Amino acid sequence: MNDKSNNEIVIEVRGLEKSFDNHRVLNGVEMDVRRGETLVIIGRSGCGKSVLLKHIIGLLSADRGTVSVEGRTLSKLTRKELYEVRLRFGMLFQNGALFDSLSVGENVGLALREHTRKKMAEINEIVARKLEQVGMGGMENKMPADLSGGMKKRVSLARAISLDPDFILFDEPTTGLDPITADAIDDLIVELGGHPSVTSIAVTHDMASAYKIADRIMMLHDGRVLVSGTPDQIRSSTDPIIHQFINGLATGPLKAI
Repeated sequence: MNDKSNNEIVIEVRGLEKSFDNHRVLNGVEMDVRRGETLVIIGRSGCGKSVLLKHIIGLLSADRGTVSVEGRTLSKLTRKELYEVRLRFGMLFQNGALFDSLSVGENVGLALREHTRKKMAEINEIVARKLEQVGMGGMENKMPADLSGGMKKRVSLARAISLDPDFILFDEPTTGLDPITADAIDDLIVELGGHPSVTSIAVTHDMASAYKIADRIMMLHDGRVLVSGTPDQIRSSTDPIIHQFINGLATGPLKAI
C-alpha cells in the first residue's frame, strides 16, 4: 500500500443526496479521498455504492450536495470543463462493458483514438503495452466473445488505464470471477495503486478483495457513511452492523433481502 503521509484531499463529497422514484439512495454522504490512496466502499446490494461512483465521475447529478475534484465542484463546471475532468478518470465497469463488435485491441485503444491526436502506430504501441501490463499481451486481435470472464476484466482494466488516468474507479471488480481469478485481478489493482499519483476508489461486497486492495475501507448504510477506517480497524469492529456484514452472517440487525 502507499505511504499515507500524503494528506492532500483530491475528491470531496459533501451532503450528497440522490433519490430515484421517491426512494432515497444517498442521504447526506460525506467523504474525502486523499491523493494516492485506494479507498474501498463496501455495503449491501442497492445501498448506493455504484450510484456514488457515478456522481464522482459526473455521470449523475445530485439532488443536493456537491462533489469536488481537486477543488473544482462538478455541478459548477461547463460541459467542456466536466468533459475534461472525466478524461482524468478511468473506470472498470462491473460487467466489463466491452464492445462486442470491436476486437480487444480496438476496445483498449478506443479512448486513444477518440480523445487524442496520436498516430495509429503510437496508439497500437500503447495498446500493446497496456495489455502486457494486465497479462493479456498479444491478444489484440481476439474478440470479446472469445474471452473468459477474467480475461474480459483484464481487457477492461487495460482500457481503463489507456490514458494514464489520475483516478481509477472500480465497480465490483471481482464479481462473477472464481477466487483464483479474483485474486489475480486484486493483484493488478494493488499494482496500479502502488503509484503515488494514482488515486483509486473501488466498490465491492467481496471482503477478501476489500482487505487486500484497500488503504482505507468505508461502509455505506442507510444512504450515509457508517464507518471509515483501515482494513484492520474494520476487521476488528464490534459494531453489530459492521460485524454482521463483513462476516456474512444471516443473524443480526441486517435482514436478508
